[in-house]
Amino acid sequence: MEIKNSFVILPLAVLLFVSGYLFNKVSYLEKTVLGTNTALGNQAPAAAAPQQPEEPSYNLDKVREVDSGEHIRGSKNADIVLVEYSDYECPFCKRFHESVKQAMDEYGDKIAWVYRHYPLPFHQNAQMEAEASECVAELGGNDAFWKFTDQVYATTDATGTSYTKDRLVGLVKELGLDTNKFTSCLDSGKYTNKVQADLSNGSEVGINGTPGTVVIAKNGQKTVIPGALPYEQVKSIIDGLN
Repeated sequence: MEIKNSFVILPLAVLLFVSGYLFNKVSYLEKTVLGTNTALGNQAPAAAAPQQPEEPSYNLDKVREVDSGEHIRGSKNADIVLVEYSDYECPFCKRFHESVKQAMDEYGDKIAWVYRHYPLPFHQNAQMEAEASECVAELGGNDAFWKFTDQVYATTDATGTSYTKDRLVGLVKELGLDTNKFTSCLDSGKYTNKVQADLSNGSEVGINGTPGTVVIAKNGQKTVIPGALPYEQVKSIIDGLN
């Protein structure tokens, strides 16, 4: 009876020993190789660092010198000059136009506003409107140019095609200019290169969207108003150069 029990107990003991050994071995491997299911098994992969948008790079020395043939609003002897590269079909330019008008009202002869063209290629009628403004300036002078510009920004839907040729002719008639001469001027394309020269200069400066405005102090210091900033920020930039 005692011998029979030994035949039963011995295999059972061996089985328990082997089972315990295997359990401990698996646990050891989990801790050292898999890191107890956290170091490697369930750990989420490291998230990629977020990409920061690149700051625009400007070369303000490339701003073309303002000359007497420019579209200048305000005193030519102003302490501060705002050179705006703009697009008649740009909704942000429409908004910014009011901010600069407010600045002109507040600062008077202390600041001057120079308008340059930067028609964006995806605004279908922007190039035509820019050329139209040059024809208006030819027929009616600087005052007519600014009346045209104010009226376009006041009434445009800024959809890229808001001002058609017929609508431009109607505006020219409202300004009291000769519509036949205007149409002839616009159809001739005589100001295509002038508009493109403004755009090229803006691109050299680093303007890649509208509006882009370079603020120039009398001492030569320059800075940029990037986009359609609210008036309070525009004022702060102007004051910073005074």
